[in-house]
Amino acid sequence: MAAEESGHAICGCKGIRSCLICDKVNVKQMIDDKDHLARDFTYEPSLGLAVRWKEGGVQQSFPFPGVLLWKDFMSEEEERDFVNRMDQDAWKESQSGRKKQDFGPKVNFKKQRVRLGTFSGLPAISRKLVLRLSQEPLLQGFQPVEQCNLDYSPKRGSAIDPHIDDSWLWGERLVTINLLSDTVITMSLEDGQAELDQGEVRVRVRVGLPRRALLVLYGEARHRWKHAIHRQDIHHRRVCSTYRELSPEFLPGGEQEALGSQLLDIALSFRGVPV
Repeated sequence: MAAEESGHAICGCKGIRSCLICDKVNVKQMIDDKDHLARDFTYEPSLGLAVRWKEGGVQQSFPFPGVLLWKDFMSEEEERDFVNRMDQDAWKESQSGRKKQDFGPKVNFKKQRVRLGTFSGLPAISRKLVLRLSQEPLLQGFQPVEQCNLDYSPKRGSAIDPHIDDSWLWGERLVTINLLSDTVITMSLEDGQAELDQGEVRVRVRVGLPRRALLVLYGEARHRWKHAIHRQDIHHRRVCSTYRELSPEFLPGGEQEALGSQLLDIALSFRGVPV
């Protein structure tokens, strides 16, 4: 039973991570969110630019490559069916007030080891979605080997800290479907600095994610910029599914081609249950 239902302070937070259930203070996130030196930009998909309006209406912008937004990727009916079928599986408590369902192999990223474990593939509900992805030229050849479903709630103070996804196992394109409510993904540089016309300042780029939209991060946005979902940007229940492909090391010609082929065969059987 979830902590918010039972009344007990039970959550999945570890280390410095926190949520509203365990009622701790994540000092790092508070500093990041309130840093008065930060310059917040907004991503404009039609321009491919990060844009900021200064006093006097003067526009400040810079190119922000590596982001694709596919609005209305799902219909309302598809969204309802997808989430209902998700909710038929158990949700596990996760870090920072989230709940999760994992469909993927067991991975030790520090030791760079992959085990099949009880991995049985992606869920059946994703079969049609994966086929639809091939309609986008940027996603041609995209073969996901892992799916992670996350459930965010404002009551739990759900969030995810700034991070860059692993690139030893996971490949170039990260694909996320945003469901049930709008939110914002906040991008920040790994080193926290960017060269703009006023010198070096701390820069964040807010990328709006509409309900039922699909987001792809690749290139600089995938490998150079950290991404996060901040607590204040979760206003209603939000569910997302993130799909990851294999890196070249696990593809034909790579050192671990055999293991990669085995992982893909399992993943694309679409007979998966959460591990």
